[in-house]
Amino acid sequence: MRRVLMVNFGVFLLFCVGLLSTTLGQVSDDSDTNSTTAVYIVTLKQAPTLHLFQQQEAVKTVREQNHQGSKHGDTSTFTTPKLQPRNMSKSRYWRSRRSAIAQAHDSLLRDALKGEKYIKLYSFHYLINGFAVFVSSQQAEKLSRRSEVANIVLDFSVRTATTYTPQFMGLPKGAWVKEGGYETAGEGIVIGFIDTGIDPTHPSFNGTDASQRQYPVPNHFSGVCEVTPDFPSGSCNRKLVGARHFAQSAITRGIFNSSEDFASPFDGDGHGTHTASIAAGNHGVSAVVSGHNFGSASGIAPRAHISVYKALYKSFGGFAADVVAAIDQAAQDGVDILSLSITPNRRPPGVATFFNPLDMAMLSAVKAGIFVVQAAGNTGPSPKSMSSFSPWIFTVGAATHDRVYSNSITLGNNVTIPGVGLALPTDEGKMFTMISAVDALKNKSSAVDKDMYASECQDNDSFDKELVCGKLLICSYSIRFVLGLSTIKQALAVSKNLSAKGVVFYMDPYVLGFQINPTPMDMPGIIIPSPEDSKVLLKYYNSTLERDATTKEIVRFGGVAAITGGQKANFSDRAPKIMYYSARGPDPQDSFLNDADILKPNLVAPGHSIWGAWSSAATDSTEFEGESFAMMSGTSMAAPHVAGVAALIKQKFRKFSPAAIASALSTTSVMLDNKGGEIMAQRAYANPDQSMTPATPFDMGNGFVNATAALDPGLIFDTSFEDYMSFLCGINGSAPAVFNYTGKNCLLSNGTISGSDLNLPSITLSRLNNTRTVQRLMKNIAGNETYSVGLVPPFGVLMKASPTQFSIASGETKLLSVTFKAKKNSSIASFGTIKLFGDMGHIVHIPVSVIVKMVSKQ
Repeated sequence: MRRVLMVNFGVFLLFCVGLLSTTLGQVSDDSDTNSTTAVYIVTLKQAPTLHLFQQQEAVKTVREQNHQGSKHGDTSTFTTPKLQPRNMSKSRYWRSRRSAIAQAHDSLLRDALKGEKYIKLYSFHYLINGFAVFVSSQQAEKLSRRSEVANIVLDFSVRTATTYTPQFMGLPKGAWVKEGGYETAGEGIVIGFIDTGIDPTHPSFNGTDASQRQYPVPNHFSGVCEVTPDFPSGSCNRKLVGARHFAQSAITRGIFNSSEDFASPFDGDGHGTHTASIAAGNHGVSAVVSGHNFGSASGIAPRAHISVYKALYKSFGGFAADVVAAIDQAAQDGVDILSLSITPNRRPPGVATFFNPLDMAMLSAVKAGIFVVQAAGNTGPSPKSMSSFSPWIFTVGAATHDRVYSNSITLGNNVTIPGVGLALPTDEGKMFTMISAVDALKNKSSAVDKDMYASECQDNDSFDKELVCGKLLICSYSIRFVLGLSTIKQALAVSKNLSAKGVVFYMDPYVLGFQINPTPMDMPGIIIPSPEDSKVLLKYYNSTLERDATTKEIVRFGGVAAITGGQKANFSDRAPKIMYYSARGPDPQDSFLNDADILKPNLVAPGHSIWGAWSSAATDSTEFEGESFAMMSGTSMAAPHVAGVAALIKQKFRKFSPAAIASALSTTSVMLDNKGGEIMAQRAYANPDQSMTPATPFDMGNGFVNATAALDPGLIFDTSFEDYMSFLCGINGSAPAVFNYTGKNCLLSNGTISGSDLNLPSITLSRLNNTRTVQRLMKNIAGNETYSVGLVPPFGVLMKASPTQFSIASGETKLLSVTFKAKKNSSIASFGTIKLFGDMGHIVHIPVSVIVKMVSKQ
């Protein structure tokens, strides 16, 4: 009997949506209670609702076109239109079909398991036809043998991966102005977020903007808002137009804590609130933290609408079945952009990384016309550390911007030590005596024996208040702060209770390579992140202590210092640079680390030290607990920047396909930093700024996002769903996986292509065997223009383009052929570029990456 492929992905990160349904099967005495039970994602062969809708609409359109053509004697061939269905959930027919599919799933389970115990968690019907079910391994085997079943995958876990960045990206004087100002930026576009939820009470998501203007209703969107005790009626508005949560997989496993994780769209973590505000938060919201106003915040597309699909939770992360359900629902609701600041914990096994439930669901979302943005992952800086794989997903890495919050402490010997901390300064022109926490203990010997962590300043009762009063208290920043066992907030509270003038944290030598973000402090304070600088501080402090000659007890604290404070921003930093944690290419095609002919990441965007809205119940960062804004870092923060720019592009070009939006973002990117030099990439976790070298496409993709230029790209490189299918069928041994996930028979396809033949705005050759020609089809969406082709070949490669110059009319397409020839054998990646210079000012950038180069012997 035929067996269906069953895959265990282990720990992974994901996204998706579906029709929520929990069906408890009949309980039987002979059911197998000894086998292992787990959640499985089952995909059926029958096409999902979206595909059926598109097929019906395509047939209808062709018939109408043929009818019109026959009336006028026109016998020309008509192409199938690209369809982007919206508001399908409002259709009575499609609602009935959804119900019918769910009933068919129930019937299949009853027939296959015949009275045995099971729990159906979700029915997926829109992007994929299938369901998530809690069964034993033996029951999963039974399901896999059913003729209706195409694929079974074991569920897996997932995890999560601005006041100034709009200015750094040039929006106020560029993209916003060109399209009518921030007052209309993103209007009518719905961005969906698969994340940890949202705090609907935050002013970044009010239904009126700073000018008290109501948002319009997005007519193409049909999502709803759940109503729960912690997400009451009225939480949504014309800004926040949809909110749901998905947790059936976690609940079935018995790990869901409703009091901590909130069984609602409300954000108990903070991550989802932060990412949503970066992409589409209201303009002009004051970012006040620890009583200090750090400026006015704005999302990249401040007039865009937000719909939230909570599938990640602070206590356990998330699971694939819940994420897939979220994606499916987002697509059905009619979102325009889908933002996922989440990544897998490991590469999917199998014939290729692209074949997993998440990427396949996102492929269907792209087919529906949804632009999908995903964080690259925080697993850098090693090569092949990429956590977002597929060419239909727009993958974003993290870079810096030029704003930094500098803090420093000046010692009594006129030595100044740099540090971090969003803190107040000490009184200007005055120095204060310093005292170490260990030297301020009430009973030094017994207290240290009782609490070996006394130096971390976490307990009021351990210290002599009279000794500390009016002084700068020196505390240790140990590994316990990294682990969350000790906190800056608690040390500040202790210092205040002791009437300290301020607090100075030095870095414990055992904390190696840990990067500290600016931390809010509501009193004078500083964190010295360098172990070497910490030694300088301690050496000075110890050298100024006066001790009794006999008892050796301290009789005078002679060390003094002044803290400059870190609440004032400096905008002179060289930027952007690629952060060490941002995941790198080349894109791994499989678990054996073979390279794909796909460029990843696609782009980089601001992701380091990003201000964003913060949930009132958030605990993801103890230092920002209770605040309405937080400063966070990661590729999670970079992805929503691009989602916001994509909304601006979609607003201007409503008929753009997801690939066209990706092309506009990619070909217009910035290749130089704000000083006119090469963009640099950090290469090490420890002391990252000392390890920088020029960034390559495997660090930054096409470059740094350029919002203004992306609204006027000149030429577009488009890619269709059929192209992606030809690419998947071209992977050696992929035919069974393609059929299992999509129902497509590769033997019946019109041909296959490699990754380098996809019409992408980049060219990546994992293996150049002597000579190879690659073609790109360009469409002009601007006015008539003449382009000249400039080439910078990768080292060890000859490049030739044809044509070298061309004129292209508005709406016209042209084919560009590029021939590569290896000059020497090498397995070291080298990089080049193709630039198309238009006489009307457009510049189109296509990065070239060649890894293995082989020269045939003559």
